[in-house]
Amino acid sequence: MESILPTTSFSSSSKSERRSKSKSSQTSKPSLVMALISCFAWLYVAGRLWQDAEYRMVLGSLLKKNSEQRPKMLTVEDKLMVLGCKELERRIVEVEMELTVAKSQGYLKNQLKHSGSSSGKQLLAVIGIYTGFGGRLRRNVIRGSWLPNVDALSKLEERGVVVRFVIGRSPNRGDSLDRNINEENRETKDFLILESHEEAQEELPKKAKYFFSSAIQNWDAEFYVKVDDNIDVDLDGLIELLQNRHGQNSSYIGCMKSGEVVAEEGRAWYEPEWWKFGDEKSYFRHAAGSVLVLSKNLAQYININSASLKSYAHEDTSIGSWMMGLQTTYIDDSRLCCSTSGQDKVCSLA
Repeated sequence: MESILPTTSFSSSSKSERRSKSKSSQTSKPSLVMALISCFAWLYVAGRLWQDAEYRMVLGSLLKKNSEQRPKMLTVEDKLMVLGCKELERRIVEVEMELTVAKSQGYLKNQLKHSGSSSGKQLLAVIGIYTGFGGRLRRNVIRGSWLPNVDALSKLEERGVVVRFVIGRSPNRGDSLDRNINEENRETKDFLILESHEEAQEELPKKAKYFFSSAIQNWDAEFYVKVDDNIDVDLDGLIELLQNRHGQNSSYIGCMKSGEVVAEEGRAWYEPEWWKFGDEKSYFRHAAGSVLVLSKNLAQYININSASLKSYAHEDTSIGSWMMGLQTTYIDDSRLCCSTSGQDKVCSLA
């Protein structure tokens, strides 16, 4: 029995050692797996970071290269030069200026109706007598004094002079005022009706634009004359005056004057834009409104530029302002001063 005990003791100790080794090996396997996973994860992250850094370097070099090759910022003038537009723009401006000059010198033949002369020969003058809806009595007085009747008007036109009463339309188109004018015109055939103009006392400056534009579009004449309906006119004397001015281009003819600009509202001849005329408040030189004459090229200028011409409170000063910026010949003719007396006058207050 004593010989067996050591053997038994040795055997149990070996078993104990094997158990401890087995337990330690079982404990180290999960740690090893976790270590491997951590290693792979670190390698993956490091690889991605390196790859991203490489991408950033490549993109940075490309951006730098593109920025160096990018063209410089061009100004508008440079772009026009590159596209070849600057020269074209200059030529367009020159052509527009040439066209305006051509129109002002009388190249509107294709737009003229020549209704005042069947032969197409240029007339001496178109005379427009300003009238209104309440002026039937005045018109009849004029027809009975210095204005010829229908048959005599036709003979006068053969001499190169057209005379018409000038009137616009009623604010209420087609009402009794318009119908009465239409009926009167059918009987007398002596009206120039401004279809685009609304007849009103305060619209007289605009009426001047419409009159000269309509007259020059309907008749080709050397002179265009505006006359008020409150004066008597020596028609033969006026025709002689115009004949003596034959060939005088850019002529602005009338009883020239300048006077005080009325700045007090409510007074006669009040000018709402009085402050534009300076500290002295004096009008520029202009023809009195009773009778004034414009040569063809000046009337054409009004026709071409009517939309942009500034109108003041009164038509005579408005027309005078339009003439100031042109190469206009001012002709002060005392025979057209209707408010003064004299044997050689061609007009007088009625």
